[in-house]
Amino acid sequence: MSLEELNKRVKTDLSYLAFGGSDWVRPLDHKEGHVYDAIIVGGGQSGLAAAFGILRERVSNILVIDENPDGLEGPWETYARMVTLRTPKQLTSIDLGIPSLTFRSWWEAQFGPEEWEAIDKIPRGDWMNYLRWYRTVLNLPVINKVKLNLIEPVEEGLHRLHIEGSGAPSDTILARKVVLATGIQGGGQWYVPPMISDNLPSHLYAHTSKPIDFKKLRGKKVAVLGGGASAFDNANFALTEGVDQAHVFVRRKKMPRINPIRQMEASGLIERFPALSDADKYAAISHFFKHNQPPTNDTFSRATSWPGFNLHLGAPWLSVEQKDEGALVKTPQGEYYFDFLIISTGLLTDPALRPELKLVENHIARWGDFYDAPDEVANPVLDAHPYLSPGFAFISRDEKGKKRLHGLFAFNYSALISCGISASALSGMRFGIPNLVEEISNQLFLDDREDIMKNFFDYDEEEFVGEWLETSNQSH
Repeated sequence: MSLEELNKRVKTDLSYLAFGGSDWVRPLDHKEGHVYDAIIVGGGQSGLAAAFGILRERVSNILVIDENPDGLEGPWETYARMVTLRTPKQLTSIDLGIPSLTFRSWWEAQFGPEEWEAIDKIPRGDWMNYLRWYRTVLNLPVINKVKLNLIEPVEEGLHRLHIEGSGAPSDTILARKVVLATGIQGGGQWYVPPMISDNLPSHLYAHTSKPIDFKKLRGKKVAVLGGGASAFDNANFALTEGVDQAHVFVRRKKMPRINPIRQMEASGLIERFPALSDADKYAAISHFFKHNQPPTNDTFSRATSWPGFNLHLGAPWLSVEQKDEGALVKTPQGEYYFDFLIISTGLLTDPALRPELKLVENHIARWGDFYDAPDEVANPVLDAHPYLSPGFAFISRDEKGKKRLHGLFAFNYSALISCGISASALSGMRFGIPNLVEEISNQLFLDDREDIMKNFFDYDEEEFVGEWLETSNQSH
């Protein structure tokens, strides 16, 4: 099967499902102009899947915005530096149960079933190409180079989005529902320890989420702080790009070996996570945080095969200071001099860190508002996460905020404690998207409940047109 034939198959499959039927949501008039039923912020894998899911519910008055150029949404060709995805290739995700939309169908249409059997994991660049195809074949309404700066509540169920960028149709757009499909960093910000940011000029270090000019580091000596998968991805990538030495520093005395996601994929813990009690949710994610996702075996093998690779276990950084043209790092094992530091220390999640939420974040309920965790699992990092509904909707911590938050959804990493990994990992997306779409659709329906019910009771269009003599009994 060719890609052209697959495109036809997708359209046929969708036609059998009556995809693209007439909308049931009534248009909302407003003096400022057009009102979208839903705007999705983020055109990566989460945003595209959310858009498709909403369209399947016959809600077509939607828009997806992304601040990046067309084809560069998400991390895959910006700061992701792994060779392959870490998710097992057989797990489905954003296809939402349609076989012709799976990555496997797209791959086999170009390379054949034998090549599918030959690959171990999905190559990173091919995943991005699949996302581009997915967007095109579904004709999803995405506009690029549009950045969201601020969400301003106008009235209950209506929000004004302040936007900018060369692709922006205006300075503001209106939406009834807003989905923040903003990925791993969308619920807070990347974290750089103050000992680094306070003591070094910015040209001597970069977080793994930032662009790094590896050409300037050829022949240099770099350090990577962190023991998770991303740290080894970056060390391997740096050595591939010509760095002479890459030293990975891990605080723990032993490498993390357990990846709890693999257990979650098989146990039902991903898809059934919203059914857990708050105590179970908190305990599960607290345990999840203790097991920093290890590098894949192939990534570790690639990195350690380089002559310039060095691994330091039990080596937390005690201090960092500038020395000459580089940085001096002090550890319990001694001092090391590097030309550049790569920081792989994750992120902090808190709505207060998101500028687009500054008008409403004080109303957003956090886990610390709803659950008093036992001392053995209590963690202020977890407590700062938003407390969301099973459908990823923000919940207010006060009465005033209920109207201001109505219609706002966080389909990003900040949903981790409330909804599990269904918005933050590919292996959970096929379970999270339906929950998100159902809550959006239910909200739209209930927002218009009075008109919908009135129209139902007033409906008098006759369907039966047969004749019958009602004045006498007839038999045939």
